[in-house]
Amino acid sequence: MGVIMIDNPATHFNLKTHMNSQDLKTAIEKIPQRGGLSNVGRAISFVTKNFFSKANGNRSGAPNVVVVMVDGWPTDKVEEASRLARESGINIFFITIEGAVENEKQYVVEPNFANKAVCRTNGFYSLHVQSWFGLHKTLQPLVKRVCDTDRLACSKTCLNSADIGFVIDGSSSVGTGNFRTVLQFVTNISKEFEISDTDTRIGAVQYTYEQRLEFGFDKYGSKPDILNAIKRVGYWSGGTSTGAAINFALEQLFMKSKPNKRKLMILITDGRSYDDVRIPAMAAHLKGVITYAIGIAWAAQEELEVIATHPARDHSFFVDEFDNLYQYVPRVIQNICTEFNSQPRN
Repeated sequence: MGVIMIDNPATHFNLKTHMNSQDLKTAIEKIPQRGGLSNVGRAISFVTKNFFSKANGNRSGAPNVVVVMVDGWPTDKVEEASRLARESGINIFFITIEGAVENEKQYVVEPNFANKAVCRTNGFYSLHVQSWFGLHKTLQPLVKRVCDTDRLACSKTCLNSADIGFVIDGSSSVGTGNFRTVLQFVTNISKEFEISDTDTRIGAVQYTYEQRLEFGFDKYGSKPDILNAIKRVGYWSGGTSTGAAINFALEQLFMKSKPNKRKLMILITDGRSYDDVRIPAMAAHLKGVITYAIGIAWAAQEELEVIATHPARDHSFFVDEFDNLYQYVPRVIQNICTEFNSQPRN
């Protein structure tokens, strides 16, 4: 536990300063009242940038929670600061006490700040207290909510909440050198995610006329292991049956996806499929698999658009040469995160 004052944000003590409850209690009792404005937006920005770091005692497996206590309303804007906090995996709880006093009302800029700030607009993250005398009544409800890790929605970000299955074309037209370039592309995307058994998991299928499960979601539980596994994938060579590969990935990878994970398929191909892709792609979409289609060189644009989740412009990419694949890594990651962050907060 740590404490930050809102008026002019600064850390009183961080997560590892006090290691037992008595020391913590004593430190809290010594915090002086400083007065000033309710700069909640600045305080949230300060927390996002400075507070939850390993150096300050942050633990990688524990949810990050911020409890904001504010008398009335913030006197600065919280919306943008809160969005960045949410995207960083920080769960913000608001305890609002009383209302703004008359001489503060001129500074109030976002009366509806709580709905703009929290992970879900369903009341879970907000507690209102009519007066300071009733503050003690919020203790048990707040503790119960903070400990309900399944409902801490902001703990899940675009980088730690997915099962990602790569479906990789290993046909003869790719060639050994280009196949290594494709694997580097897979590596570069995988590096961006927080990988563990409880965060993002990675699986891979290689296909020609046939299909081969290179590794499933439950095979490797750390980033170094995943990156080594990608490096060890051997080039197969053969035809191009993309439709069959999608079906195979649905059965061998995504049937074993966790219910609370987003399912992402990233398919990479350099040519037109010898079989139908329409029905397998439709099956993937109906099963909730968000599909990205990456086409190289001789790939057919219309097939990529059929394979890709709607809208195709956000989920299909074409690159003229294998050596230019690396340029699309930031765009793929950005689109994955934009889609995640656009989901309704309710």
